[in-house]
Amino acid sequence: MKRRLLLISGLLPFALANAQPVGGAAHITIVVGGPAGTPGDTIARTLGEPLSRELGRPVVVENRPGAAGTLALAAVSRAAPDGNTLGTFALQSVVAPNIIRTMPYDTARDLLAVRQISTVTNVLVVRADSPIRDVAALLRDGRTARFTFASAGLGTPSQLAAELFGQEVKLALQHVPFNGPIAALAALVGGHVDMMFATTPAALPLIKEGRLRPLAVTAGLRIATLPEVPTLAELGHAQASLRDWHGIVAPAGTPPERIDQVAAAIGRVLASDSVRQRLQASGLDPLPESGPSEFRRFIEAESDRWTAVLRRAGVTMQ
Repeated sequence: MKRRLLLISGLLPFALANAQPVGGAAHITIVVGGPAGTPGDTIARTLGEPLSRELGRPVVVENRPGAAGTLALAAVSRAAPDGNTLGTFALQSVVAPNIIRTMPYDTARDLLAVRQISTVTNVLVVRADSPIRDVAALLRDGRTARFTFASAGLGTPSQLAAELFGQEVKLALQHVPFNGPIAALAALVGGHVDMMFATTPAALPLIKEGRLRPLAVTAGLRIATLPEVPTLAELGHAQASLRDWHGIVAPAGTPPERIDQVAAAIGRVLASDSVRQRLQASGLDPLPESGPSEFRRFIEAESDRWTAVLRRAGVTMQ
């Protein structure tokens, strides 16, 4: 399956006088590699107000979408290493070096892991009027017809989930990338593609409206929002399981005590019932336990895993 990817390489005023500030800047900036409404943006804005109380600085969310999130992370890598600039880091961030020939930063050299924040599940969906009613039918019919799948863009989790699934079940699937999940789901509903591994938050409204049929979720366990939908593992395809994830990084050179301080503050924020409920309402599952070393090892493992998947899929850079 050969493919050539062509890629163009409210301020929250809640500073408390009795809280310990991080560095000497007037505020803390969280740089997000996607537009408003994306999971990284939702996370940053949900954390903003309570994190400002924890760290004694207002928190500003700055959106810098483009180039698979690398524009935002490049800005983070160039920022002063004082703990006042943070960035969102996700599954797509570990994929980027495999599909962008000239990276503007080196993850291992220029960024420091702070902590993981949350995970999000993808769901395999087809149109409600599709003759494919379950994964077994998809596998049966896919032996004689090459199905197309939509994704939210090159290197996004919706592509990765489909590539991994195709490799696991030995189906040759044709990738059709779109500019974001809304366009991809619109194409699916409109009959222009056959299937998609959409994020649950994006697909759920269309499922509830009866316009999409869910076949399986990519999490290890069934999820509360779609309890009747089986997991790929239940169906015998555990190796095709995938969960998107998000975390926070800082510029290399940031003092370890600052990294630990920010990580601990985020942990306290995530322990709040209101924050957990806001994230869960957006389809994100918060992770109460994480830290710099755990997140760094996780990033390394994910990079190894998806590099192998992309190589098997024949994805090359241009």
